[in-house]
Amino acid sequence: IIALILSACTTSDNSGDASDVATTTTVSATTTVSATTTVIALPPQIDSFRVKQIQVGDQELTLAIADNPSLRNQGLKGVTDLEDLDGMLFFWRHDGDAFWMKDTLIPLDIVWFNEDGTYKGRASMEPCTADPCPTYQPDDLDFRHAIEAPAGTLDWINDDTVIVYVDD
Repeated sequence: IIALILSACTTSDNSGDASDVATTTTVSATTTVSATTTVIALPPQIDSFRVKQIQVGDQELTLAIADNPSLRNQGLKGVTDLEDLDGMLFFWRHDGDAFWMKDTLIPLDIVWFNEDGTYKGRASMEPCTADPCPTYQPDDLDFRHAIEAPAGTLDWINDDTVIVYVDD
């Protein structure tokens, strides 16, 4: 009887070899928003990042938080699908750093914000596979926040947009 039950719960398909099998790994993070818990699917390359809902202008974005040198260095390198994320928020407690797209696989837009959350500037960035890679920054490095997201998804942000981020 046990053998019948087990055989009913398993399937066997020997029609292809191992190269025909595609594996998708989904990693999830748990974030608490207004006393409710939501499971957010994250790309495996950034599964250790915190995720927060961040107010940007009149929209709330689900962003992975890169707030230390190691996380900022990783950024969205190797990511091809952001899963449930709208993008990544880079945060500095001092002036920001220039960005580059070394080992980043998808085109990204970036928007920079000043310490008070006001708009600073923007750029469109293309993947780079060979050194030297171009760098991207506003006119100066006097900024504290930057949001990276897939190309075209931040087009609604303008000079009047303000980000509200509380460092915790």
